[in-house]
Amino acid sequence: MSDKQYVFFFGESERSDKALLGGKGAGLNEMTRIGIPVPSGFTISTEACNAFNELGKRFPKGLTAQVETSLKRLEEKAGKEFGSSEKPLLVSVRSGAKISMPGMMDTVLNLGLNEESIHGIIKQIGNRRFAYDAYRRFIQMFGNVVLGIPSNRFEQVLEDVKEKRRVRLDTELTAEDLEEVATSFKEIVKEETGEFFPEEPMKQLYMAIEAVFNSWNNERAIVYRRLHNIPSNLGTAVNVQTMVFGNMGADSGTGVGFTRNPSTGEKEFYGEYLMNAQGEDVVAGIRTPKHIGDLKKEMPDVYEKLTRIYEKLEKHYRDMQDIEFTIEKGRLCLLQTRTGKRTAAAAVRIATEMVSEGLISKEEAVMRIEPERLDQLLHKTIEPSAKYDVIARGLPASPGAAEGEAVFTSDKAEELGKEGKKVILVRTETSPEDIHGMAAAQGILTARGGMTSHAAVVARGMGKCCIAGCEDIRVNEAKGHFSAGERVVKEGELITLNGSTGEVILGGVRLVEPELKGDLQTILSWADGIRSLGVRANADIPRDAKAAKRFGAEGIGLCRTEHMFFEEDRLPIVREMILADTEAARRTALDKLLPMQKADFIGLFKEMQGLPVTIRLLDPPLHEFLPKREELMVEVALLKAKRGDKDLKEKECLLARVEDLHEFNPMLGFRGCRLGIVYPEISEMQARAIFEAACELKKQGLDVKPEVMIPVVQSDHEVKLAKEIVDKVASDVMKKYGVKLKYAVGTMIELPRACVTADRIAEHAEFFSFGTNDLTQTTLGFSRDDAGRFIRHYLDKGLLEKDPFAVLDQDGVGRLVRIAVKKGRKTRQNLKIGICGEHGGEPSSVEFCHRTGLDYVSCSPYRVPIARLAAAQAKLKES
Repeated sequence: MSDKQYVFFFGESERSDKALLGGKGAGLNEMTRIGIPVPSGFTISTEACNAFNELGKRFPKGLTAQVETSLKRLEEKAGKEFGSSEKPLLVSVRSGAKISMPGMMDTVLNLGLNEESIHGIIKQIGNRRFAYDAYRRFIQMFGNVVLGIPSNRFEQVLEDVKEKRRVRLDTELTAEDLEEVATSFKEIVKEETGEFFPEEPMKQLYMAIEAVFNSWNNERAIVYRRLHNIPSNLGTAVNVQTMVFGNMGADSGTGVGFTRNPSTGEKEFYGEYLMNAQGEDVVAGIRTPKHIGDLKKEMPDVYEKLTRIYEKLEKHYRDMQDIEFTIEKGRLCLLQTRTGKRTAAAAVRIATEMVSEGLISKEEAVMRIEPERLDQLLHKTIEPSAKYDVIARGLPASPGAAEGEAVFTSDKAEELGKEGKKVILVRTETSPEDIHGMAAAQGILTARGGMTSHAAVVARGMGKCCIAGCEDIRVNEAKGHFSAGERVVKEGELITLNGSTGEVILGGVRLVEPELKGDLQTILSWADGIRSLGVRANADIPRDAKAAKRFGAEGIGLCRTEHMFFEEDRLPIVREMILADTEAARRTALDKLLPMQKADFIGLFKEMQGLPVTIRLLDPPLHEFLPKREELMVEVALLKAKRGDKDLKEKECLLARVEDLHEFNPMLGFRGCRLGIVYPEISEMQARAIFEAACELKKQGLDVKPEVMIPVVQSDHEVKLAKEIVDKVASDVMKKYGVKLKYAVGTMIELPRACVTADRIAEHAEFFSFGTNDLTQTTLGFSRDDAGRFIRHYLDKGLLEKDPFAVLDQDGVGRLVRIAVKKGRKTRQNLKIGICGEHGGEPSSVEFCHRTGLDYVSCSPYRVPIARLAAAQAKLKES
């Protein structure tokens, strides 16, 4: 027998270690230790799962012996025997990873039932209907989870029997009906597998354990892990637990609850329950459950015990708990406690209120909020005064607002999502197989299910708007429509969901921008008091700058001046400048652009007065401002066919210039500082616009802090030459206005050569800003525009852990950043260094920037709060 311990009996592990026991196992172990009534059981560790996968789907040495020893202990505690025809022990087999993944992995209940033990259950309980209800559930779950038989095969049989008996609910079926169902289920197993349903209880148990191990790598679990950035090497634990039954009649039931409201964060016991039901019935949405408050009237003693338990658990864990409970013949048992999933709004409120209650510190509160999930609070909501057509109401399962085309399958949602369309996934109820469609949708609407149904829990975790249990609608997925009273909404029609009220709205509704206020403002102010990394925003126009300040940006880290050139009144002038044959003609066009650029910069400086504004000189290739080569060629050919058309000569000249500027690889072509080196008059015009704007405002008494950034440099010579142009213009303008102005000239580090020669570049550059979008492209050799075709395959095969354009590649790109920081500061000790790629708003990349010693990150305005929180967490992790 191996010395390695893989199996842990509840309550006997000194540390309730989630990494080893999984979240569910750790909770069961800890609850047993602190005296909460938990049915006995044992946990097979995540290490056993990982060993099973490493050994090619074989149990590691010693595991079966440890399982059998623990099963004997269960039999002794229960006074029952596994598989006995007299007093049979039945168990549940449940998954439980370190990080909660609701509905993604598999569970088998009532395991141990067979043609002999069913009679023992009938004798023991004296309830034949209950016994066959448990048996048909077991065969279906085992058939689906372990044998891989589609669940709808079983569901159809059940529906047929209900229709034949003219009943609506499972609870209305008799013992004879359920026995017939169980027999039919066994026939399905024989048809689908070619073998009889396994009768031997130990064989059932080992097959179920294998199935739970295998479910760690099922498709929906992989998709969920990818969406939530959960490592694939954690594995799942398996919990084997004595069954307790909530479906033994009117004095039995099952439910789920949260110690606070997971949607709003309000301090209230929040949950649902069903009488005469098993646990899966509540989360599956098969019947619409009752509010937990009704249990106080229905079973006051049980409710009082439950209240005492949930309060004890919250104080013990110092966080909001998600609990599952079963009532068997009036006896209350807890089956699970775990840190409850919650919306971002709820997370923020719970964290701040727990600080007020003295449960946690401000630092713990800041660490409790996942920065990425603040995104939920930074999106639009329905304009309060808007008028709209409400066609149905359901349960407000996940707040916010979402609009999109109604679709009725997850595949369709994914397909349209890839095309860039906004969709609302409408289902009778969702199941774990819908995970890809839920990820693609803006919001989710279900006809059945409660506030703790699969749809609700997963949507809250994803930050998606969700309305569940909308019994006002009837969904016909086959025909692609849903009806609400006399209204019929077809696939493709626009609908809006108000996840805060449960309203389903026909058509679109005016949405409004979010605001930073209340608890969120409190959390962010605490974060600002902790972090040392600055946070700026990427903004090109005053409107973006205004939003950036509203979200707490401490300056502009990137203003892309080329974005100003694409406006309708400017594009003809830009083209005139590009098509010019001489420097004089080019300067004439640039003189027309000067006042426009100057006005842009005045607007930005006014919005950000007192804060630094980093302005990047023209970066993209000139051909981007011209018509597409292929389209022009077609136009010229058509004009030639007409003969003598007055526009022909003009179009031919334009085509000739486009041909002249055409590049096979524009990303590595005539762009960035190369434009200013070949056409210094372009850089001169932009510098003049910057400094004239700054000097005019300085004369008016405004504090202006311009920083001029030279793009796409690969050598110190390029920086020196570009800086000389900027410095000369700055000197001339300050002299003209009689103003002294503090400014800085730096560079954007986007090329590997710039990183490894950063010590020489820093002799001329007063600041570095890493353009990690381009640095990622040039380091990995991946085109951001084309990599989408193959990156998903790289992620699926484990060749990449994350999309490098979303999450900074710390091993490759990050190493170059560290080299540049070290070399740059060796030359210039006070060198200011930031990052201005979109990685600047991604939490793990922000943490990297903190560890690497950068001064600031810059990201889009709506990700500024995310960066502020991530920067504080990085500081706290360090200490």
